[in-house]
Amino acid sequence: MTFLCCCFCFCVAVVGASVVPAASSATSTPLPGVRFVPVPVDAGPVETSHPTHVVGHGTAASCSSAAVVAAVRAGGIIRFSCGPNPVTIRMSATAKVMNTSSRVVLDGGGLVTLSGEGHRRILYMDTCDPAQVWTTPHCQDQSSPKLVVQNLTFEDGNSTGESFDGGGGGAIFARGGRLRIVNTTFSDNRCDPDGPDIGGGAVRALSQYDGLPVYVVDSRFKRNACSNGGALSSIGVSWTVLDSRFLDNRAIGTGANPAQAGTPGGGSGGAIYNDGDAMTLSIGGSLFVGNHANEGGGAIFFVSDDRTGTMAITSSSLRRNRNAGFQTAGLPGIFFLGAHSPTITASAV
Repeated sequence: MTFLCCCFCFCVAVVGASVVPAASSATSTPLPGVRFVPVPVDAGPVETSHPTHVVGHGTAASCSSAAVVAAVRAGGIIRFSCGPNPVTIRMSATAKVMNTSSRVVLDGGGLVTLSGEGHRRILYMDTCDPAQVWTTPHCQDQSSPKLVVQNLTFEDGNSTGESFDGGGGGAIFARGGRLRIVNTTFSDNRCDPDGPDIGGGAVRALSQYDGLPVYVVDSRFKRNACSNGGALSSIGVSWTVLDSRFLDNRAIGTGANPAQAGTPGGGSGGAIYNDGDAMTLSIGGSLFVGNHANEGGGAIFFVSDDRTGTMAITSSSLRRNRNAGFQTAGLPGIFFLGAHSPTITASAV
């Protein structure tokens, strides 16, 4: 894990944005200043018409925490049969992916909310956790499991105090394999409130296979909070975020990274926190409004320690993302250190 050593340089860090003409591929205008962008085939939803497991037997009462935990442990394609109305499943335990599964797909059909009740993380995958079975000698870079969550809501997850592999990820923690998020809402999830490199009020991702990106598509992140990365956080992971919304997420730590003397550290990346080396952050067709950081990057904090990482924003709008500490000159709500200036296309920042 690489700890950032440059955050105290924010007063002299000046990086301008390169702006190129509007892309011709945008297809519609869902919100002012935002245009949907095409989604790659491998980033879209998984076909789930023939599930491996079904949680529930047609009623809300039959959709229990225990049934979700058992289905996730068994792996495969998981759907829900909880009746015709929206249902909230209150998780009394964290659902954990076994590393012997080749893939785990959770499809809520747009009706299912998984709630951590403010007490626990909701979903967990870690290929380097021996309790979930080591399946290769290189747990930090293996192709499976492939974890996909789609058409779901995750709310009130809380991973505070979870320390294995660094903690974080109030709703979802995913190390190794591949993670994909499609048409999913994350609201009011939490992780530890301080610490210089802990993060991901909603999602924490580490060690994705072969450096491939985590796809976040057509998803919404609201009122999530953590020391860093109120919504998303990672170390050395690339992200492709498409047609998504980030509203009122918060980085609530203080003291930045490394922690200033007399502080616990943290407070950067109101919505997204990226730290590492050769990584990318690609944002398209997305909206960032009202996110806040106690330190740097009210919307986005991106630091490539070896200055090889890149960031691109297209057909998106970032506004009213405030940081109490620092940002990159000319990029309100963003702190960026990487290979070259971010590429910003047909976007309002």
